[in-house]
Amino acid sequence: MAKRPIVTLMTDFGTSDHFVAATKASILNIHQEVDIVDLTHEIPAHDVFAGAFTLRNAISLFPRFTLHVAVVDPTVGSARRPILVMTDNFNFLGPDNGLFSYIYQDETVNRVLHVTAQHYFRHPVCPTFHARDIFAPIAGYICKGVDPRKVGDEISDYVRFDTPKPNASDPKMIRGAILHVDRFGNCFTNFTKNEVTLEGIRAGGRLIVNNREITKFGTHYAEAQPNELMALFSSTGLLEIAAAKVPAANLLQVRRGVEVVFAIP
Repeated sequence: MAKRPIVTLMTDFGTSDHFVAATKASILNIHQEVDIVDLTHEIPAHDVFAGAFTLRNAISLFPRFTLHVAVVDPTVGSARRPILVMTDNFNFLGPDNGLFSYIYQDETVNRVLHVTAQHYFRHPVCPTFHARDIFAPIAGYICKGVDPRKVGDEISDYVRFDTPKPNASDPKMIRGAILHVDRFGNCFTNFTKNEVTLEGIRAGGRLIVNNREITKFGTHYAEAQPNELMALFSSTGLLEIAAAKVPAANLLQVRRGVEVVFAIP
């Protein structure tokens, strides 16, 4: 039996309106033999950076050749381009606004196409609902067997933002940043085990965030005492700052972009 194609959906639409259902219907009207998986529809409204971070952490768990449709699109209907990103492992459909920045960094990108093949669109195209009228039908046709390379011409000037990287110019004072704060108030930094090493922790390394020092490093949340801040490597492979049953972001009074320092005596 042939495997059914998989399409994931990630948006900032929420679930109280008709937008998600309409997008799925647009896919199914083209091809019904497809499994549609919701990554999330709770990306904060217009927050392209949060969408990009969510994609970074979710896509690798899916079977190879999954088609990821991601729509966080505050400039929908403008001159921004609809694009298809083709990598060794997956295809991605969405707006050309930086949403795929981590994909460009972490995946082997074969080509990026400006989606212009209007005969695959739903008509008339509503300028405020490209998810339903452009991205979903294109996804349906690709799942049906249309060669993805037929949806438009290749481009090289696609939009990408610089994903913050730790500054390790001084091995005893490595500067990083908070990339994301999740719904629990946990703060994901851009530190990996390459920067925050076990040797550095054993040597007395500590995190400094907003003039607060974090000296406790653990492996799971329950190790922290009430209101105690701790650091641990999360399932994303990034160093996370958490607290026991309270939002670490509130205790630290921080948000995305705030500097984090790993200091070794």
